[in-house]
Order: sequence, then structure tokens, then C-alpha cells
Amino acid sequence: MADSEENNALFPIFILSMIALPLVPYTILKLFRAASKKTKCINCGCSDCSKSGKYRKSVFKRITSVSTCGNLTLVLLWIIMAILVYYIKHMNSEIQVFEPFNILGLEPGASDSEIKKAYRRLSIQYHPDKNPDPAAHKYFVESISKAYQALTDPISRENYEKYGHPDGRQGFQMGIALPQFLLNIDSASGGILLIWIVGVCILLPLVVAVVYLSKSSKYTGNYVKNDTLGAYFHLMKPSLAPSKVMEVFIKAAEFVEIPVRRSDDEPLQKLFMAVRSELNLDLKNIKKEQAKFWKQHPALVKTELLIQAHLTHETANLSPDLEHDCKRVLELAPRLLEELIKMALIPRTNKGHGWLRPAIGVVELSQSIVQAVPLSARKAEGIAPFLQLPHFNDDIVKNITRKKVRTFQELQEMTIEERAELFSQVANFSAAEVQDVENVLKLIPSMTVEVTCGTEGEEAIQEGDIVTIQAWVTLKRANGLIGALPHSPNYPFHKEENFWCLLADTNSNSVWFSQKISFMDEAAAVSAASTAIEERMEVLGASPKETSAAIREAVEKVKNGCRLAMGKFLAPAEGNYNLTCYLLCDSWIGCDRKSSLKLKVLKRTRAAIRGGLADGGSILEDGIDEEEEIEEEEEEDIESEYSEDEEDNQDTNKKGRANGKVREKGSSESSGSDEE
Repeated sequence: MADSEENNALFPIFILSMIALPLVPYTILKLFRAASKKTKCINCGCSDCSKSGKYRKSVFKRITSVSTCGNLTLVLLWIIMAILVYYIKHMNSEIQVFEPFNILGLEPGASDSEIKKAYRRLSIQYHPDKNPDPAAHKYFVESISKAYQALTDPISRENYEKYGHPDGRQGFQMGIALPQFLLNIDSASGGILLIWIVGVCILLPLVVAVVYLSKSSKYTGNYVKNDTLGAYFHLMKPSLAPSKVMEVFIKAAEFVEIPVRRSDDEPLQKLFMAVRSELNLDLKNIKKEQAKFWKQHPALVKTELLIQAHLTHETANLSPDLEHDCKRVLELAPRLLEELIKMALIPRTNKGHGWLRPAIGVVELSQSIVQAVPLSARKAEGIAPFLQLPHFNDDIVKNITRKKVRTFQELQEMTIEERAELFSQVANFSAAEVQDVENVLKLIPSMTVEVTCGTEGEEAIQEGDIVTIQAWVTLKRANGLIGALPHSPNYPFHKEENFWCLLADTNSNSVWFSQKISFMDEAAAVSAASTAIEERMEVLGASPKETSAAIREAVEKVKNGCRLAMGKFLAPAEGNYNLTCYLLCDSWIGCDRKSSLKLKVLKRTRAAIRGGLADGGSILEDGIDEEEEIEEEEEEDIESEYSEDEEDNQDTNKKGRANGKVREKGSSESSGSDEE
């Protein structure tokens, strides 16, 4: 084993290595992400949003955004590394390799006379009789005398010149990179070393893992409690009306943890009277309804009242404690609503479909919370989209509708001059207020969707086939932006736009396909679209050149403001299906879009395999009608629908020449959700 001094010197190097191995690559990755991260603070810049202060970066906010717990830990570790490097550097300068020629101030290969002359010269300077300094005495004994002895003794000098050490060849030495105090205790170094290894290498990681798993087991990947998902799953019903979604939403376990204080009783009573009309209470039995409302869990009552206060703009009258609780509720709302819509879209039926009605209700609630629009305003046709504009209220909306501007779409289609004249006449808006409205109107997205469905490698869709849906969603704004933050001055936090693409059958209230779409991260969208197109072309058996061309086309579309939603679903039973592709935004009111899609599913027969499918739903034949084909098929004795018999092939060729297309294309019919 190596000397304890050498072991003690190795310990800082060991600690430095253990810190540097994960810290250096993590820091490089963090800096790379920070450099490549695009700014997401793309907002309308209206006076309402500026007054809200959430987009204004003060010095304190800038420091707070940088001085997070993770960043402070990172800086602290780098400081520790710098201290260790400085300590090791100076420690190495103190621990010098034994070089007798250097100690005596001679060149290697000096003669004996030169060695004796140098020794006498240094003896005059460092000998204890000449220099009483203890440090000089130590240097003379440990260095000068040892160097002189090593060079004057023939055997020692030969060993030094041959092996680099006066004692000759040195064996392999091993050391333990532990501090000296752990190894200098007599008869106890082995036990202390064992305790050190067990504690640092086994117990510490085990404790960290137990603490992490105990906390993470309560939450999902979206930082939502598992108890919340269980409650949402059981409370979600296929017939859940949009007005009843609030009752399910407030049942989250996160809301139950909100503190309930006795000092909140009186303010909550006043708040209840202010928002009572928004609580869906039966006015005929108002006393019973009120008693039933207050019998709920106090935290849930408080949560619903705070949300209604936000929707009706009553938050200015809240106490500081209630205002803080309201912000906490609104901070949790986006991710809870996202999980709630997932619980509506999760496969529930025996066909693996989700539910359409509650999903639309959840999106409408999300829109109302972000825009702070009362739920009662959504019941009145065409009013809610106007209320998300700056400086608008109920009276201004009524005056505008009297000027024959019935819908929000009509207002968007007007010219800037016509709108300015309308606002000055009806609402007496100043030029600055008119400009605020124009900025928001330019920020509201215009969406279109193009949907195609088909079975890979087949000409027609048959019952039981795996159908591939491909939807290209295009976003355009009047200001030319693609990714932006919505106008939401009353919502106190940053909220990114998210869109949900749903392929649904309105008659059966079922969702066949769903996917969340975001326009903020272009790099992620390019990667996802490239992967999806590459997999699809591989299934189709395309050549590498065709695959590369398709990927380039998809990437170009994404960069121009398109996003790809692609998935698969199982073809239902034979029949014609009038499906609807919904494009729902969780942040804006009135920009939802939908397109119709006619899907014809054929019976699984050989004629259907070779037949074609047209968008209108009819198969084109050469001289033989569909009914005649069915009669002839019933008369023929076919052993198997997949038979390779030559006679069957001839019969089928006579009957089943079809020129239909594989893919079902949806017409991009744009209509707002409020107009529907």
C-alpha cells in the first residue's frame, strides 16, 4: 500500500473526478439548450397585457428566472471544483519528486568534485550550525543530505541513474483515495473504510432513490396526482354536458390540498352572492341548492368560487390570501384540464373509441379560463368571442350586434378602416384602444385542416382493416407569426396555445382518433413529421429517393406553418360513415374549425379487395353494376376469399375493375365552434 500522505493527496483528485464527470457534460448540455432555445414571449403587446405585468421582466424577475435551485446548485458545484483545482495545484507543488541533482543545483551527470562543492556550499547556507531556522534544518536533513548521499554512494547513484530512485527498482504501489484521518486510526482503518464504502456507495443512493420514488409514485409524468386521474376517470361520463364539466374539474386532489381558513368564510359568502348566477343552481329550489352547494368539501367549494371569480372578473375584490389561492388554482388549471381531456378521449367503448361531447366541454372550459370569459356568455350565441378582445364588455358587444355585425367572423372580415369607424361610433374607442383590438385580431389564428384516410397497400377500406389517418393542420395569422402566446391579460401565467385534432362520429358521440398539436416548437415538429413520413413510406415500399423527397416536402410544410397529425384506427363494420375532423384550440374562443370526411367501409370480400373507393362513396365498374356483382358472387362457389384459383381470378377481373381512390379527402369547411 502507498504511504498515508500519498493517499491523502489522492483524495481531492478523486472528489474532483467524481464531480467533474457528470457536471461538465450536464453544463454543456444546459448551455446548448439555452443557446438554441427560441424565445416564447411572442404576445400581442396590447395595453391590457402590458398592465398585467406577466410579460414585463423586471430586474428581480430576471434574477429569479436565472437563480433557480438547479442553477444555484450548478454554480456551487463549479465553485467547489475551482477550489479543488486550486488546492490540488498547490498541493502538487509542495509534493515534489526526489531529484538529487536539482536539489544540489547541478546538471545531471555532474562529477564527484562538483557534487562535493555544491554540498559544501548548501551546508553553509542550511546547516543547523549556520542557520538556526527549523525549516532550514528540515530541508538540510530531508533533502540536501539525502541527495548528497544518493549521489556519492556508488550503488545508490547507479540505482538512481538506472531506475530513477536511489533504492533501486520500485514495486507497484496502490493507494486509497481517502483522507488521512480515516486511515490513521490504529486497528480501525478497515472498519472505517467499510463504513465509508457502505454509506457512500450503498446507503446514500438508496435513501435518495426511496425519497424520489415515494414522491414520484404519487404523480404522473405531467405532475398530476394519480388520485386526480382516478377521480377524473370515474366521474367522466359520455353524456357529460359542457356546463357540468366544472363539477368534474374541481374534484382534483390538488384542489383538496388548498388550505381552508376561518377568515375566508365571510369573503367566500360575499363571493358566492356575486357569482351565484354562474353556479347552475336551480332557481326554483334555491335554498336547497345553496345548502347542497355548501355541504361539499370546503376546499372544493372554495376552488369553484375562486374559478368563477376569475371568470367574472371579481378577483379585484378578493383578500390577499384568497387572491394567492386563486393564482394557485389557475396555475394548476392547464395541466389538470389536459389530463381531463385525456380521460374523455381514452378508449372507453368496445370499439376503442373515446367520447366527443365531454372532450369539447373540457376544451370550452379551458378557453373560458384562459380568456376569463363567463360560462354563461357561451350560452348566448356569438357573444363569447367578442369578450376576449381588449376593452370589450357586454354593453359594447350588444351595441356592435345592433350594427348588423352578428358574428365574430364578420368582424374579422371587415377592413381596418371599417372596424375603426365601428369602434369609434359604438364604443367611443380612442386610437390606442382601436390599435389594441387590431393587434389581438392579428394574433388570433386562422386554422385549416386537410384529412386523408386509407389502408396502407390497399385500394379500398374494408371492415377490420388498420386505417391510417393523416391530417395536415395549417395555421396562419394576420401578423405573419406561427408560434405565439395568446392574448390573456386576466390569466396571471404564461400559457402556450395547444390544439386538439379529433376525428369523431357525431352520431355515436365517439372519437376515433385524437392528437395534441403545438406550433411553438418547430424543431420537435420537424422531427416528428420526418419520422412519421419515413415510417409510412417504408410500409408502402417506397425507394430511398421517394422517401427523401416525401420527407423534404413534409419538412417544408412544417416550416411554413403546418403540423402533421398521424395515427391509426380499426375500420368499423361495413357501411358509409359521415365523420367530422375537429380542430379545437384550448386558448382562443371562436377559432375552432372542423371538416367533414366521408368514409366508406366495404365488406371483406375479394371484390372489395380489388375494387376502388371514391370520395362520394360509389365504386366505379366497367359495365357491371354493384347489385349484379353481389348476385353473381352469391351464385359462385368460392372456397376461400383469398383463393388463388385461376377461374376465380378471371371472374373477379370481370366484376371488380374499379377506379376509385384509396384515400378519403376531407373538405376544409371552416366554421367557428360558436357558429356551429
